Amino acid sequence: MADYQNIFTRVQVRAAPYPGVPMRGGSWVRQGQPIFSYWLGKIGDAQIGPFYLGWLGLTSILCFFVAIEIIGLNMAASVNWSPTEFLRQLPWLALEPPSPQYGLTLPPLAEGGWWLMAGFFLTSSILLWWVRMYRRARALGMGTHTTWAFASAIWLYLVLGFIRPLMMGSWSEAVPFGIFPHLDWTAAFSIRYGNLFYNPFHMLSIAFLYGSTLLFAMHGATILAVSRLGGEREIEQIVDRGTASERAALFWRWTMGFNATMESIHRWAWWFAVLCPLTGGIGILLTGTVVDNWYLWGVKHGIAPPYPPMPVVDPATLQSGGLQ
Repeated sequence: MADYQNIFTRVQVRAAPYPGVPMRGGSWVRQGQPIFSYWLGKIGDAQIGPFYLGWLGLTSILCFFVAIEIIGLNMAASVNWSPTEFLRQLPWLALEPPSPQYGLTLPPLAEGGWWLMAGFFLTSSILLWWVRMYRRARALGMGTHTTWAFASAIWLYLVLGFIRPLMMGSWSEAVPFGIFPHLDWTAAFSIRYGNLFYNPFHMLSIAFLYGSTLLFAMHGATILAVSRLGGEREIEQIVDRGTASERAALFWRWTMGFNATMESIHRWAWWFAVLCPLTGGIGILLTGTVVDNWYLWGVKHGIAPPYPPMPVVDPATLQSGGLQ
């Protein structure tokens, strides 16, 4: 029985490299000689390549490279071009947005202009890649579910770095580029607006975050559990339900109380994952534009308990005690 407890792929089938589904000709063809990776074969398809870039893919990669170069060179300049200090301080280095005095104008490069330029190229890269995903899905005759899931993440990104700063009238409201600095921004943002935990859209976002991870883990575990019966061939199980899907459905009814099919569980997981950044973006967009303090908003609407009134005592009027 232990032979069937397959967490990783134990048998890797090797055949001639598969170039992909035949497609009508265009200005670009799939590039590269396919190679095989044993370790990638442990978690997926062992074949790497051939690749298809196209103009959209190539332009997206170039824009991404320019954005990362601007961010990296500014970070390197902040540590006086020291490679040692750059590596040591990398998690704390940042490219900051313009200060509030510039509003929505174009500041000098050294005072936020580089941030704007990096943001332009990074956003261009992301949007070009979105169009590429949409066109590739259409070219292969697929649905565009992945594209719209990516659009949900782009929505949150645009809210944080573009839409909300426009509504607030200042680029300084945007997030800095950096690992810890953007986390510090998040903590300061929450404190500034009365604790985001009382933001109902933040609550929804966290619920969908935890819910999607739970659903994906449960689905993955269920398929692995019935893979000895062919459960990983999900399309076949959808159109011609076999013993794997029957047992998986029975297990879900026994343990969860309802029947999730091979198709419906993917819709559940897709919606939960998409709604996580979608609701999160709405919550961020309302912060500072509609609601100035989420704690006071929560008190007003019965979500948060008010603090009991505390008398203010002047320390100078207290009797001194202890050591003099």
